[in-house]
Amino acid sequence: MSATAATKEVQRLTVADIGRMYADGERIPMLTAYDFPTARLLDDAGIPLVLVGDSVGEVVLGYESTVRVSMTEMLHHTRAVVRGTQRALVIGDMPFLSYATTDEALTNAGRFLRDAGAQAVKVEGGVRSARIIESLVRAGIPVQGHIGWTPQAKYAMGGKVRVQGKTVDRARSMLADALAVQESGAFSIVLELVPDQLAAAITERLRIPTIGIGAGPHCSGQVQVVTDLLGLGSFIPRHARPYAHLRETILEAARAYAADVASGSFPSKAESSTMDERVLDEVLGRSAVDRADDVLGREQGVAGVPLDRDL
Repeated sequence: MSATAATKEVQRLTVADIGRMYADGERIPMLTAYDFPTARLLDDAGIPLVLVGDSVGEVVLGYESTVRVSMTEMLHHTRAVVRGTQRALVIGDMPFLSYATTDEALTNAGRFLRDAGAQAVKVEGGVRSARIIESLVRAGIPVQGHIGWTPQAKYAMGGKVRVQGKTVDRARSMLADALAVQESGAFSIVLELVPDQLAAAITERLRIPTIGIGAGPHCSGQVQVVTDLLGLGSFIPRHARPYAHLRETILEAARAYAADVASGSFPSKAESSTMDERVLDEVLGRSAVDRADDVLGREQGVAGVPLDRDL
């Protein structure tokens, strides 16, 4: 094997690769990430789609709603995630009011790709966002749609998180939303908090992959908020499955550290470093030469150089 082949650069996935996974019947895992170290781990784990979700507002920044998240904040976190990944296709979540008009959408989506390095953006809404999605796709910007429960519209949807599409009218409206997103050119669509059977029916009728979150097992792929996956929060939604329990682990580690500091057992010799005692003697004026100078200085009535003098 040649050195060139051995050091072949990792190729980042594209929407065409995601399309091939879908065509081959592969289930597509997607996770959110908001920082460099987490993104690197997800990339190393082989997660093909990494979403920098506006959920960052609630799970990282402490906001009460995703509505509070700004473009500046989204770009900041997206840059970190892009730096942490080599293979995953990174999707930037368009925040509230960043795509209210076509011009705003083009400007802000362009910033995700040009300034932050994302490879696609996500846009909430079905029929109401179809024109925006189409304009972005025509400009060469890959778009992932998002229907069902759409957090940015939570106040218009009653404010309470609930499963969408349980009535005839709402289910028909959601099917129309899904078709509108597909026909607008989106490469995939998130179905959030949708009944299992309806999500299956939508998935059957689309030619693009559906990514479910609280939408049952019949979608083309699944997405989870990474803090739910890792068990970092004090509340885990019904649709989430924690694969680790890091909240307890971190609490235990922090308490153990605080106890060791209080008792004086941290740091120990293993976490400390030393220097040559002769060097320290010279620095502190404890060498033979310093002692001789000090005696001479006292005899001549000259004070020594204070250690805090600017030299």
